[in-house]
Amino acid sequence: MGESVTISEVAPRDGLQSIGPFVATETKVAMVRALHEAGLRRMEVGSFVSPRHVPQMADTAEVLKAARALPGLESTVLVPNRKGFDLAMAAGADRLGFFMSVTEAHNRANLNRSRADSLAELSELVREGARLGVKMRFNLSCAFHCPFEGVVPVADAIDMVEKVYSLDPEMEIGIADTTGNAAPDQVAEVFRHALASWNNPFAFHGHDTYGMGVANALAAFEAGVRVFDGAAGGLGGCPFAPGATGNTATEDLAWMFRRMGVSTGLDWAKLLKAADLCAAVPGGTPGGRMRGVPAARAA
Repeated sequence: MGESVTISEVAPRDGLQSIGPFVATETKVAMVRALHEAGLRRMEVGSFVSPRHVPQMADTAEVLKAARALPGLESTVLVPNRKGFDLAMAAGADRLGFFMSVTEAHNRANLNRSRADSLAELSELVREGARLGVKMRFNLSCAFHCPFEGVVPVADAIDMVEKVYSLDPEMEIGIADTTGNAAPDQVAEVFRHALASWNNPFAFHGHDTYGMGVANALAAFEAGVRVFDGAAGGLGGCPFAPGATGNTATEDLAWMFRRMGVSTGLDWAKLLKAADLCAAVPGGTPGGRMRGVPAARAA
């Protein structure tokens, strides 16, 4: 096909945030280095959130420092508010990942505030980030399904995308299936509408709770998306979305695109090695399919 996609690795952040026992900083850094060795050049390495609410991310500054030493790696950190923004800027993050939810109930559970309050504060931070010339991404959680409100109407997702697009037409917007409950036709409809309406780049963040992660990623790809989040080893889950399990495994996405002739820039053998390392993190619940297929390991 002669096409290519970018896989943004989220195991060091989304893959670990739900694990109760603290994962040693050295382990997190080893994950980042192994994933970089496999060819990943975009990575969420942590988040500057309250360590009281997400204690697993308390060492983000240290992990980011190690990540910044790796050549060619663009390191993203998530920031929910002004304090997180200031910490990320001081630590030298390459990209800021803002986030809020499409649904009111999940936004209150995740951020303890209304959508209106989140959007108001993040709007100011986006404008400041644009003035400073920093790369940004705005993530919309629960764009397809909410653990508290159920299936999200397509119109509601598009309405929130439009609000975010108006903040900065150059900013990447990540549309997330936080609970893994989306259906491919729903994913395709949201992205077809977004890509037909607005010119800024879009990304898809999927989970594999219901075994639909790869199918939903394919639907997004066919709609025109070229940036995909994945977590090596299928790690992940949202601590504020009951029942949500791991992210779509990076190796599963890489295999699908490889079979389609779509370039990812990843080294398959090294990716499997990194995925094994991530899947072995104490306290994690790994997922994905490709690590368990002997023929795929030999490919």
